[in-house]
Amino acid sequence: MKVAIIGANGNIGSRIVEEALNRGHVVTGIARNPEKLAFTHPNLTFVKGDALNTDELAEILKGQDAVISSFGIDWSNPATFPLFSQVAQSIIDATKKAGIKRLINVGGAGSLEVAPGVQLVDTPEFPEQWKAAALKQRDSLNVYRNETELDWTFFSPAIIIEPGAKTGKFRIGKDNPVFDADGNSRITYDDYAVALIDELEEPKFIKQRFTIGY
Repeated sequence: MKVAIIGANGNIGSRIVEEALNRGHVVTGIARNPEKLAFTHPNLTFVKGDALNTDELAEILKGQDAVISSFGIDWSNPATFPLFSQVAQSIIDATKKAGIKRLINVGGAGSLEVAPGVQLVDTPEFPEQWKAAALKQRDSLNVYRNETELDWTFFSPAIIIEPGAKTGKFRIGKDNPVFDADGNSRITYDDYAVALIDELEEPKFIKQRFTIGY
């Protein structure tokens, strides 16, 4: 497939780019600073783009088969927190303008339900320093849930996502965190990327959210 990946320079986005390329897809990486690209590949083109410029983004996206958004904010800067929802809507609009049906979004874990009607971000244990941003990231899930035309998927990581080995062995959930036998919910960037490209190639969660864990 021809796949556009927004936020392709980030910790998660760069792994998604590599996984897509390893599986033979043709990738257009979109980033604010494409000159920071850490690698090259014959099937990779890097483009400078602003996810909030809907019309510009739509032009970049034309001709793609699918769009993956791995847009990130500065978690230390509260002024960037509202960008979660603003960018989500802009990317949805640009994807539709470009005539593309499939959109996968890298979401957050804060909106996962740890008990009936209780989301992780609303629990007393949720770290206070991340709460304001996580609440805004949760709002972006509602932006997607209000979208009726696109075949969108919102992919929440495990509660802990971090560097580590690519194992290809993990479990998939929907709206509840996936915990291991020790009560931990974690995944590596690389295994998250594997599961995302799996969903791209064989969709199982159209107009739904899903999650992952060991």
